[in-house]
This record gives sequence, structure tokens and C-alpha cells, in this order.
Amino acid sequence: MAQKAAKSLAARNTALLTRTHLITISIHTIYLVLHFLINRPRSLKPYILLGLPTLIIEYYLDRIGRPRYSEDGTSLKTAGEDLNATGLTEYMWDVLYWTQGCIVAVCIFNDRAWWLWVVVPIYSVYLAYTTVMGVKRGFAGMGGGGGAEGEGGEVPLSKTQAKREKRGDRMKRGRA
Repeated sequence: MAQKAAKSLAARNTALLTRTHLITISIHTIYLVLHFLINRPRSLKPYILLGLPTLIIEYYLDRIGRPRYSEDGTSLKTAGEDLNATGLTEYMWDVLYWTQGCIVAVCIFNDRAWWLWVVVPIYSVYLAYTTVMGVKRGFAGMGGGGGAEGEGGEVPLSKTQAKREKRGDRMKRGRA
């Protein structure tokens, strides 16, 4: 059963990588044809500066996700990493697709469309902030319940307890 899962992962990774490589080749070819053959103001500096990291990312994803077969080519040695994994792999796909979209926008409009790429660092800062705040919130609850107590060492009331107390049904408040 495990071999079947590995074979399906290998097939899925191969299809995804093939499709990604074809799209990348097509987009970069169109950009370069428009740059060199049609006299429209396009600069190669932002193209190289912003396109090269995505080519490196694509190469890395190919290295970790490409299935490996035995010498005779019949049996599967490794299926490669799951390219649909969350976390850093998902972020790399986001950067890759966003840059491809920016290249298409530059082909359609002009070099000002490279400013769309500014979304990537902003998104990175947002992800880092939410991660740090999530970790901070997680560590806040590990202090032995120190943050959950009210004034005077009393445990705060739940909504139901607060409603009953407001109506006049007095309940005993717990002490920590």
C-alpha cells in the first residue's frame, strides 16, 4: 500500500513540475521576445533581479520533488518530497506564481508592473508577524495560569456565571 502512495506522489510531482517548467519557459520566452524584437521600453535589470530568484526556487523545488528511479528505470527509489506541503514549500510556490504573474503584467503593460512584486516582502512581513504573535500567545498560556486570574487572585467569571450573578444568583468564585 505504501508503494502505491509513493507512486501516486511521484506521478503528481512529475505532472506539477512539468507543467510549471512549461509555463515558466513560455512566460520567459514571451518576455524576452518582446524585449528584443519589439521596441517597447522594457528593462532587463528588474527582470534579472526579480526573475533569477524564482528560477532558483523552481530549481530547488525540482530537486526536492523530482522522483528518483533505479538504474534500470523500472522501480521507484524515492517519490520526492510532497510539493503540496504547507509552510516554506507553499510560500515558495506563492513567490514563483506571483513573479510569473508580474512578468505577464510587464509584458502586457510596461516596466511599472514590476512594482507589483513589492507584495512579496509585505506578505513575508505579515507571515512573520502572525507567526511571532501566535508563538507569543502560545507561550502566554504556559505561565501556570498567571494571566488568567483576575484581581486579588480570583478566577474570572464565565459568561453564564456573570449572567447569574447579575440576576442575583450568587455563586462562589474560585480561588487560584
